[in-house]
Amino acid sequence: MHGAVFLDKDGTLLVNVPYNVDPALVHFTANAFEGLRALAAAGWPLVMITNQSGLASGRFGLAQYEHLQRVVAQRLRDEAGIVLAGWFTCPHAATRPAACACRKPAPGLLHEAAAMHGIDLARSWMVGDTLDDIEAGRRAGCATVLVESGGETEWELTPPWRVPHHRVADLLAASRAIVAGGRSRGDIRVGGGGIGGEIGGEARR
Repeated sequence: MHGAVFLDKDGTLLVNVPYNVDPALVHFTANAFEGLRALAAAGWPLVMITNQSGLASGRFGLAQYEHLQRVVAQRLRDEAGIVLAGWFTCPHAATRPAACACRKPAPGLLHEAAAMHGIDLARSWMVGDTLDDIEAGRRAGCATVLVESGGETEWELTPPWRVPHHRVADLLAASRAIVAGGRSRGDIRVGGGGIGGEIGGEARR
């Protein structure tokens, strides 16, 4: 089994435009392409892990979202030479506590991706711009990187799994932290396990 890098979408890979499904408003974050190329060159599969409560609230439809997904994937291929290994989405409402097992900070989507692609979560990383991303990664047993792009506003650092292993400015800095961590191609393991059980709801790639 191999490790992977799990990426949050809005605020990490893409400039955050709330509930956006308009391809014209898609802009990649600073140094995103350079960071992804560095990770791909080091042998990392790249997997998108994203919450999209706009599906549950009716702010946009599934067809619109899937079209946006195709546009983003095509732009990554055409403009950066990057092919994502998977794309997993929680479509459920943003409730506290969550009504499903797939909405971050729950680790359900990471377990789904790991099962589908043969990924060793203990050799993997979660990169995101909020502490919910960090918690999801740590609960799944991954190392974590917080991209400080302004997505996190509450800074609730308890319990300890909301504390990132690294805090960086952008995806290029995140890639450097990951490559320097010596985890490429699964040569170092991260302690701790994930939460088992059935993954609730629908997850789409």
